[in-house]
Amino acid sequence: MTAATATPVMKQHLIDPEICIRCNTCEETCPIDAITHDANNYVVDPDICNSCMACVPPCPTGAIDNWLQVLTSEAYSKDEQFSWDVLPEAKELPAELIDAEEAAETETGRAPVSGEDDTESLEGVPSTEAGARIPPWSAVHPYVNLYTHKNVATATVVGNYRVTDEDTESDIHHIVLDFGTLPFPVLEGQSIAIFPPGTDANGRAYHARQYSIASPRDGERPKYNNLSITVKRVTTDYDGNPVNGVCSNYLCDLQKNDTVKVIGPFGNTFLMPNLAHANIIMICTGTGSAPMRAMTERCRRLTKNREYNGKLMLFFGARTERELPYFGPLMNLPKDFIDINLALSRAPEQPKRYVQDLIRERAADVLGLLDDAETYIYVCGLKGMEVGVIEALQEVVAGGGKHWPDVHAQLKAQGRLHFETY
Repeated sequence: MTAATATPVMKQHLIDPEICIRCNTCEETCPIDAITHDANNYVVDPDICNSCMACVPPCPTGAIDNWLQVLTSEAYSKDEQFSWDVLPEAKELPAELIDAEEAAETETGRAPVSGEDDTESLEGVPSTEAGARIPPWSAVHPYVNLYTHKNVATATVVGNYRVTDEDTESDIHHIVLDFGTLPFPVLEGQSIAIFPPGTDANGRAYHARQYSIASPRDGERPKYNNLSITVKRVTTDYDGNPVNGVCSNYLCDLQKNDTVKVIGPFGNTFLMPNLAHANIIMICTGTGSAPMRAMTERCRRLTKNREYNGKLMLFFGARTERELPYFGPLMNLPKDFIDINLALSRAPEQPKRYVQDLIRERAADVLGLLDDAETYIYVCGLKGMEVGVIEALQEVVAGGGKHWPDVHAQLKAQGRLHFETY
């Protein structure tokens, strides 16, 4: 318990239900299972939380970074937190108790720890541990949380296109949203969240769902106040049982001129470098291609103006070419602009290949890029790819005579290795 000491006052860790977008990152990250959720809220168990702060940096909205001084005997229980629509107001506490608590913290040094050893083992750790918690040093400073549950932005659908073949199981759409005169600045690697209409079985309005932005900072259409997202229609759950994804089906069925409610933008670490000579290794599967498309298009536009001369290397996994989003436009990109490597796991009459297999096959080239201090790696897609990618990178580094824990620690410390999986 956070309040396991004898002090009468504690700083209770709470999650703001108005800002939280229910992305589950905090629950996945917490090393001691202190965070849980129900159909309404994500909450922190005061009987378990030790204020280690592991969950704070990965949170895309900052909803988790809330601390309230309360009497230890009156700490808010999980059940109380589940019922909240807003955070409670701070209660006035006796001054002598607050002074005693501050003195105890000074004496014992039990302030929250904001950082961890970057050389820890990678076995079984979540993506937020494998990747950096800071952006590249050159990245443009992002805007975050401009629009919240209390201040929702409205966008108009100006395009909705299927980007996989019509007869494939993967129904993936490229959706373009226009914000008109409403300021909505974004960077490559950021995300937004969208509210589907309607209510759940308990009569509560549906929570917003998060989607990565698939267009560069100057818009899907250059110099227009718009952006795009990549959405896969969900028709089965993880076990293969039939299910209709509430938000994905809503978005995939949108028509031109429909409007949607949007909050965000989110994300301040999964950002591309802002250097003309930076090299970018992109590793993705399925809709994890969204931020990779944004980065690639940004570099393409800069290249046209001779403002980018770095190297792009893409490892893209899908079952077949026809189920790979953006396949046609991707194949039309110049070979001297981007090094494309497709991993197809269900291609007819071909052995199964995954992104980690191609990383190993291209070990010499990957290692050559890693030797450059301005090479940055981005991984986005299904969570199951994390371990395979890390193992492949480890083997690549070992083949070059280097020690992976040292290389990994350096990549993280310099904001050069980023994971975003789901």
